[in-house]
Amino acid sequence: MENEGAVSSFMKVLVSDGERSARFYEGLGFERVQSEPPFLHLKWRGTADVYLVSMPSGVGMEDRRGVGVLLGFRTGEGGVDAVAALAAQGGVSFEGPTLQPWHTREIVITDPDGYRLNFIEPA
Repeated sequence: MENEGAVSSFMKVLVSDGERSARFYEGLGFERVQSEPPFLHLKWRGTADVYLVSMPSGVGMEDRRGVGVLLGFRTGEGGVDAVAALAAQGGVSFEGPTLQPWHTREIVITDPDGYRLNFIEPA
C-alpha cells in the first residue's frame, strides 16, 4: 500500500542538545518542519528528512558518533559553494570542496555532535 507524498527514507540522529543542533542545521539551509521534543524534524530543500532526537537527561553519549558514515545531501541550486558560504558565515569549518573520481564535487561539514554531513553536486 503506497502512500503518495510519504517520505520513503529519512535519517534519525541522536543529539546532545536538540535546539543547538537545529540552529546549526538551519544555518546550513535546512528548514525546521516540526518541533515536538524529543524530535526536531528538519528538511533539506524539500528532498531529505532529518530527525534530530534529543537524548534523555542523564543518558551519556559516546564521544564520536557516526564513525565511517556520511549523511549525504544533494546540494541543488547554488551547489556546494552556497553551502560552504553559509557554513563560513556561521563560523563552521568544512573540508573541501573536493573533486571526486566518481564525478562529484563535495564538501564535508561536521555537526556539533560529530556527525559528518556530505554535500554533493555533479562535477
